[in-house]
Amino acid sequence: MSIEITEKHKEYWSRNLRITGVLLFIWFAATFIVGYFARELAEITFFGWPLSFYMGAQGSLIIYVVIIWYYARVMNKLDEEYGVAEGDD
Repeated sequence: MSIEITEKHKEYWSRNLRITGVLLFIWFAATFIVGYFARELAEITFFGWPLSFYMGAQGSLIIYVVIIWYYARVMNKLDEEYGVAEGDD
């Protein structure tokens, strides 16, 4: 039994990987780049707290939830567009 990969499959996975790559870069920036520049960001205040402290305590968590929400929303639309959405039998 072999599975034939069509151009539609390749296009679907290409778009999926592009979305995933962009979101992983945002995750990397919110996690590691903000941590790397924590001393510099401590000079900026956000809601009365140093920005680096806020990002470590709460800001990055908000970004993670937004990333998850956005990925689920975009992938549901992509799945419907390519006819692979859950419940499509």
